[in-house]
Amino acid sequence: MQSERLFKEAPVWQAIGALVSPSVLSVLVMIIYNMTDLFFIGLLQDTALTAAVAVVGPVFTLASAGATVLGMGGCAVVAGSLGAGDRQDARCVSSLCGWCALLTGVLLAVVLNLFCEPILYLLGTNAEILPYATHYLRILALGAPAMIFSVSAATLLRADGAIRRGLVGNLAGSLTNILLDPLFILAFGWDIAGAAAATMLGNLVASGLYLHHILRRSDALSLRPADALRCPTRLGRVLTLGLPNGVSSLLSGLAGSFSNRLLAAYGTNALAAMAAADKSAMVVTLVQMGICMGLQPLLSYNVGGRNLPRLRAVLSRSLGLTVGFGTLFALFCLLAQRPLIGLFLSDPEAASLARQLLPWLLAGSPLLGLYYLGINFLQAAGYAGSATLLSALRQGVLLVPALYGFHHLLGLPGLAAARAATDLFSAAIALLLFIMVWHKLTGSLRPRTCP
Repeated sequence: MQSERLFKEAPVWQAIGALVSPSVLSVLVMIIYNMTDLFFIGLLQDTALTAAVAVVGPVFTLASAGATVLGMGGCAVVAGSLGAGDRQDARCVSSLCGWCALLTGVLLAVVLNLFCEPILYLLGTNAEILPYATHYLRILALGAPAMIFSVSAATLLRADGAIRRGLVGNLAGSLTNILLDPLFILAFGWDIAGAAAATMLGNLVASGLYLHHILRRSDALSLRPADALRCPTRLGRVLTLGLPNGVSSLLSGLAGSFSNRLLAAYGTNALAAMAAADKSAMVVTLVQMGICMGLQPLLSYNVGGRNLPRLRAVLSRSLGLTVGFGTLFALFCLLAQRPLIGLFLSDPEAASLARQLLPWLLAGSPLLGLYYLGINFLQAAGYAGSATLLSALRQGVLLVPALYGFHHLLGLPGLAAARAATDLFSAAIALLLFIMVWHKLTGSLRPRTCP
């Protein structure tokens, strides 16, 4: 099988490169994909449209939390099962994840369309933004099943070693969105509704390609209901291991909604400025996250196979890799902040405000690689509780109080400063947990010779 050769036999740097390169490339495509809507909407020179995208954003951050739980948890369990030689369990778990993703998406689509306006008011929408946000949210909600399935399935494919397949699906979905955005938004004049429609169709294309691989090409993955029903209690293990990543996304969405409510007091320009600054800074965070997510099946496989020397080699190399990339990308964003902000905002006042917020958002980002690697290592080692705690600290337990505390001290810039403070503190806690768990792990696994 593809994963056997890559995870067990390939030289360490080759295995890291094979997993990380397409993962990072996928993340870079995702960054372009995430920026596309805001870029073309920005060309319409209406900050209310930009603010509407920002207000709706936390809803689908919360939705992606469920997909992340299923994808990352499923990836860890499937990779561990394959490492232990239990292919039947891998098929059971992958089928459970696929069906849960689809059913969750259907439920979400119904809820968002039934309670659209109350949800938007809860997120800080004002009367100026509401019509645009409503159109955007309702159309995106229709594509929720495809969105959740595509996110979870893309991660599951990594456990099968199908790195290129996952990359092709990600690229195809993203390019569909990128190509349709200018057509729908500008040529057809659909404005924000066009952005939502392009996103929905992009997710459908990606989901179709992932389905083709699972149904036609994979021996380790399955979507047969019979496989899912063989041992449905395995879903509990998936949720347990995926929860740290899901908690991070869930609390990020909640923190985003709190931040938007505080920003709303400063007007539409403030909401648009934070949205533009966030999009500009996301390249640093997502690249480091992509590196660590790409390594997840390699870590899980070698824990499942009890190959301690290879696990040590992977961790030591990936730590320098992720922190180094984070530092380089943070410097790039600082040096290129004016053109980056200019991609999304044409209003001089809003753009100036975004440039004030961006350095705060980048201050702690170089060390986020340590944080993400810590979470994925804890998951692979079976310390799901510690990984969940670490995720909850950064995105909720620390961030939400910090938003209100720093806002009280610094005003509007405090909302960005709060993120820098929680990033740095969370990285320090991740390092401590990493060291503690490593010492426990070395006492419980018997070393093998690293190929």
